[in-house]
Amino acid sequence: MAARGAPGPLIGAGRAADVYLIGADRVLRRYRTPFDVRAEAELMRHVGQAGYPVPVVYDADGPDLLMERLRGRDMLADLARRPWLARRHARTLAGLHDRLHQIVAPAGWPRAFGSGGTVLHLDLHPGNVMLTSRGPVVIDWSNAQSGPAGADVAMAYVIMASSEVDGLPLPVRPAVSAVRGAFVRQFLLAVRDDPGPHIARVARQRMTDPNVRPSEADWLARKAVEAERASEPS
Repeated sequence: MAARGAPGPLIGAGRAADVYLIGADRVLRRYRTPFDVRAEAELMRHVGQAGYPVPVVYDADGPDLLMERLRGRDMLADLARRPWLARRHARTLAGLHDRLHQIVAPAGWPRAFGSGGTVLHLDLHPGNVMLTSRGPVVIDWSNAQSGPAGADVAMAYVIMASSEVDGLPLPVRPAVSAVRGAFVRQFLLAVRDDPGPHIARVARQRMTDPNVRPSEADWLARKAVEAERASEPS
């Protein structure tokens, strides 16, 4: 099973999990807190069988997910190197949302944000899109549920608009903010499903994530109130 044996070299780290190299062509994604990855692996196989671009899953055990190694860099890192591609990458992300929301979730899959049976990734932003020789591949399916497609778009929006980028020197922050703004605007123009009706609820749900920082939570609270006021009858 994936959890057996010592992991190889650490090659990546997120807010909740670390990624280790296992041999030449596989990686082990290990959560730092207790988490059962079997449901995540099941959904990745489900969407992969529907033709959606995900890593091949080899094994799943406890907090460990053994997967295909993807060669390339994530869309967020590519934006840092080539910010002039912001609008093109935003359209790619919108297309990935649109393709995903054509896939019906497995029977009995947990539901989020009301009616609707489509697969929701609920973390589908540039940091979770790997740009590879076979095209963009979507990673990190730990939050996936089923529900209305617009809620997935809303979650992507609030994550992209609120999340802090670590280690930015002060002089480059205005430029990064401009690229982020252009990216988010193009994404919202290009994506099919409307996030508007879901923003308040999604923002409040995002606030409960233990990986969200206090400054991010403040932004989310303001956005939720703003969206609730906008939906009130005039």
